[in-house]
Amino acid sequence: MKILKRYLFFFIILLITVGITLINFNCGKSIFTIALASFKQMISVLPPIMLLLGLLDVWVPRETMLKYMGENSGIVGIALAIILGSVAAGPLYAAFPIIAVFTKKGVKFSNIMIFVGAWCTTKIPTLLFELAALGPKYTFTRMFVNLPFIILLGYIIEYLIGDKELKEIYKI
Repeated sequence: MKILKRYLFFFIILLITVGITLINFNCGKSIFTIALASFKQMISVLPPIMLLLGLLDVWVPRETMLKYMGENSGIVGIALAIILGSVAAGPLYAAFPIIAVFTKKGVKFSNIMIFVGAWCTTKIPTLLFELAALGPKYTFTRMFVNLPFIILLGYIIEYLIGDKELKEIYKI
């Protein structure tokens, strides 16, 4: 029963997909093909990230994370969050296990949000593509507009969540 409850959404989507396949085979086949491609991509991305996370969890003490990215980290925490988000590889769902380790290690919530924002908008491969395809003026303008707002939004989100909810998040 616990497994059924945990994977209820998956089973509902699977039933809907089977129903669509029975009604329109080609559409159902496309759904399964796309799902399989997404699964293959996820399997190729997640194991290396999990390995690196295991190493991060073991090699970097909680005290070090608190010092550089914790509550009193200031500009150093912000800079590290941006750098780590920018050098990251893979789709956004690969960031969630990293966020879990950051939470476990006591990283300040606004720095976690800044990390996510940087992951989404300042990745180095994306910047290189933009430089080649759209030029330096566009790329640097976008960066100088994005970075302050990523930082601002990180702090706004932390403020809006409130202390009670933050304690619940960090309890997990």
